[in-house]
Amino acid sequence: MRLSTKGRYAVTAMMDLAIHGEESPVTLADISACQGISLSYLEQLFARLRREGLVEGVRGPGGGYRLARAADQITVADIVNAVGEGVDATRCGGLADCQGGARCLTHELWSDLSDQIHAFLKGITLADFANRPGVREIASRQDRTHERTVTFVRKQA
Repeated sequence: MRLSTKGRYAVTAMMDLAIHGEESPVTLADISACQGISLSYLEQLFARLRREGLVEGVRGPGGGYRLARAADQITVADIVNAVGEGVDATRCGGLADCQGGARCLTHELWSDLSDQIHAFLKGITLADFANRPGVREIASRQDRTHERTVTFVRKQA
């Protein structure tokens, strides 16, 4: 079991937005350049994220995207779910029909693992992760490389 590119890119793009979008909207072109994600792929992801109420678009000069809710109100699980990525370690998609239409010997183990992974991702908000020193250091390096103005999410009290 592994998280696909779609889920990873969606979380990365949302982290970029959480770090840089507090002061002004962020363009998908900026995210694309800094994170190495194709612009067309980001457009597809952001259509889903917008539909799920996680981001909102801002039109006009200086437009782009911003978070639709506060960074401390959006979990990594919310993002992964929004782009259609489940976190399922079972071979049957949780249907318990893994062995010729019946439950396999280890179904419960993999189902419990899926639940643990989901709980872990549900327990991490964008703000939690954005405020980690290592994440801030990487964002700062990317900003210098791509000549971006650094704006970090303020730590929640």
